[in-house]
Amino acid sequence: MPNRMQIFSGNANPELARDICKHLNIPLSKAEVRTFSDGEIFVEIGENVRGSDVFVIQPTCPPVNDHLMELVIMVDALRRASARRITAVLPYYGYARQDRKVAPRVPITAKVVAEMLMVVGVRRVLTMDLHAGQIQGFFNIPVDNLYAAPVLLNYIGNKFPENVVMVSPDAGGVERTRAFAKRLNNAQLAIIDKRRARANECQAMNVIGDVKGKVAVLLDDMVDTAGTLCSGADMLIEAGATEVHACCSHGVLSGPAIERLEKSKISSLVITDSIPLRGAAKECSKIKVLTVSGLLGDAIGCIHNEDSVSSLFV
Repeated sequence: MPNRMQIFSGNANPELARDICKHLNIPLSKAEVRTFSDGEIFVEIGENVRGSDVFVIQPTCPPVNDHLMELVIMVDALRRASARRITAVLPYYGYARQDRKVAPRVPITAKVVAEMLMVVGVRRVLTMDLHAGQIQGFFNIPVDNLYAAPVLLNYIGNKFPENVVMVSPDAGGVERTRAFAKRLNNAQLAIIDKRRARANECQAMNVIGDVKGKVAVLLDDMVDTAGTLCSGADMLIEAGATEVHACCSHGVLSGPAIERLEKSKISSLVITDSIPLRGAAKECSKIKVLTVSGLLGDAIGCIHNEDSVSSLFV
């Protein structure tokens, strides 16, 4: 029999952690995570974890560095308290976009984060919709990369039962978008040809595919400043789409994202609760949040019981 399971949470997304514990019908374990006046983070584990199978739920979302340090320090505290195995549950993996060298003398920060987690004592990683799948290869420990597709597909299928065209906002997301279209009764596929001048700035060029008279659903793994989605929505409306909706796994929503969404032609933005809504995002009527607590909870249960996680992939 596997040893007992305990779930801890940092300050990044305690609501999701509580929902996962509710799904698994276990209590959220006690830990104090606070910040001193000089900015240093202090962690104290509030119960015995000796010999336990421990899961730390902590998306490294904004403020990314604070939440990453919380995770690293919590893992160190748990390791020193003799936890049997520590699994880092990262619904959102920060720094994932820095996964390769795109210019001379720049870091591969996604690899740096992986090294930090392994060195401090993480023995398994559970994440969702990595920006780049090859990040799994940065780890020398097991990594389970779940997909929010079951949750998003269920919503899209019920909300838009017909006359839908799935749209990839760039060439890199075509495979993901095609997989969604195939599972939605072979919905049609369109692509937006995009040129990016620099980070967080892009210029949509043209639409490849027929969207005239159809409901267009833009699909991406994350929405950050929302420039890609908003410019893409403008082009889709110009190409004849009757409505434009957007679905993303991770709602980073930084900088001018909310202001852009409010002014855009996007009718709705569907995201998951991998990242909690902050500030003005909570008041934005266009945003709908779907929970992935059941998906992550099932994966945690499979890992703890040494069962296969593959049944959760779509």
